[in-house]
This record gives sequence, C-alpha cells and structure tokens, in this order.
Amino acid sequence: MSKLIETIRQKAADLLKEERVEMVVGFKEGTVPMMTVPWSITKADQVDQLTWNSYCTINLANYMMDRNEKIGIIAKGCDCRSVVNHIGEGKVKREDVVIIGVPCEGMVDGRVISTRFGSAIEEVTEDGTKITVKGDGKEESYDRSEVLRQNCKVCVHKNPVLYDELAGDPVDEPKVDRYEEVEKVEALEVEDRWNHFEELISTCIRCYACRDACPTCYCPTCFVDEAKPQWVGKTDDRSDVMTFHILRAFHTAGRCTDCGACASSCPMGIDMRAFTKKLEKDCLDLWDWEAGLTADERPALETFKPSDPEENFK
Repeated sequence: MSKLIETIRQKAADLLKEERVEMVVGFKEGTVPMMTVPWSITKADQVDQLTWNSYCTINLANYMMDRNEKIGIIAKGCDCRSVVNHIGEGKVKREDVVIIGVPCEGMVDGRVISTRFGSAIEEVTEDGTKITVKGDGKEESYDRSEVLRQNCKVCVHKNPVLYDELAGDPVDEPKVDRYEEVEKVEALEVEDRWNHFEELISTCIRCYACRDACPTCYCPTCFVDEAKPQWVGKTDDRSDVMTFHILRAFHTAGRCTDCGACASSCPMGIDMRAFTKKLEKDCLDLWDWEAGLTADERPALETFKPSDPEENFK
C-alpha cells in the first residue's frame, strides 16, 4: 500500500506542478482508526497530506460537480463510473477533469470489524490478506476477504473504466454472482417481499445521509423537500419512509454504480443497496445496461428505443 500512496502523491504533485489541474481531490487520514476523510490540495508541496488505504470508501465524484476549477480526482472503479455519469449528464466537462485511476481490491467494512472486535479499537494494521486489530488489551486478526464491504464483494468493475493516469497495475476482475441476494428476495411471495423491505427500513430516521452521500442525488430541490406539490410527507410513518426510499432508488436506476456510499453513510446501518441493486439487475436484464461504462449514451430509463421489449411496459 505504501508504494501505491507514493505513486498517487507523485502523480498529484506532477499535475499541480505542470498546472494541468488547479486542485486534486483525494483522501486524508482520519483521526480514528479505519477512517479517512475527503481532502483537496492546491499545491504540490501538500501531497504528503494525501493517503490511500482500505477505508477510502467515500465516492469522491460528489466533490467535483459544477465547479470552475480544473480538477484532478483520485478514483477507484466505482468512483470513475460515477465521473463518467457526470460527464454524460453534463455536470462535469471531460476536458476539466484529470482522473488518477486506482485499481481496487475492495474496501474494508469498518463496522464489521468493530462488531467482531467488540471493544474500543486503538490500532488497525494490514499485511497482505490479514487485518490485525488491537485495543483494550487484546489483539485479533481477520481475513481481509471476510470483512470487505458487501458491494466490494460483488464488484466486477474493480479497475477504472476511464482515467488519464493509472496509479497501479490493473487487478483481476472476478467472476461472481453479483445478484445472488437480489434473487433471494425476488423468490419471496409478494407479501413477504414487502415485509422484507419494511423491516429493512424500520430503523430509518429520515436523516437523508444516503441521499447526501449519493453522487447521483444532485437535484437542486429534492422531491422530499418539494412543497408544491408535496410528493411525500416528512413524518416517520412507514408509508412516508418507504415512499422516500423507493422513489430515491428509482431516481438512481440506470445511474447507480453500486459504490455503497448510501449504506456507508447511514448512521443506522441500513443497507439501501437492497433497493438499488434490484434496479441495477433489472436494467441489465431488460436493456443490457450498466451505469458509468460510457458517457456517449443516456441511461436506460432516460431513453426509448423502438426495439425495447413490450413486456417491460405491461
């Protein structure tokens, strides 16, 4: 990981020295273990502030929309696909962004480690496939593959799809059943499916962290804040909460890159990917569409083709 950090810093320094960008957006070490924060630098001598590790979970594509500066962005596979979305949707001009792509082996889920460890964590180190945790007078090790974020376990686009600089060797793209969990829910009876989703969001406090963290949620006025007409109430009534999550999921359909930002940001630990992953599967099955692979075509639900199968609209 140290070599990767050095490469990222060098590429960021070169971009700033050569004035190819005015700002580089990346990550800085947080103040507690397993934490990083989005960070921007504007001078080459600030690159030592940048880092890269298994906890760079935030989707940095959120931090580059509608800006006047020419920006360099450090981005893993799902982040790059979100940048591609922004380019296709006119939120970012391709000539105004320089992408430092980072091949990604997956991000580690700090919540899983904290739950397993069960005590205050003072130090976390990573050595190859092992993660060692220390704190409260004890030490435990975990296999990295067992504590990956769920979206990383089923990711099939680990390498950046679009980049100007590559900060490492491409990694193998795994062959996994990325829709196994979706298919389990699809197999349930209608009432059981509804109960499944009601239970999933039962602890939602309507803080909108999922919306604010999502790179596809950038409407000037969100539908939940619209007063005339009022699309959905702001109560914690089950129907209002469910309406918010369903409509937000449909808003991201054909645009979601399964970066997991929604789930990572939720203070209640709700995995909203249960909604968005289903719609991702539908877009792939019905229209052979995956978000963020090209900026030259509009997302599946933003276009109509005479060849679209009629059964989609029944």
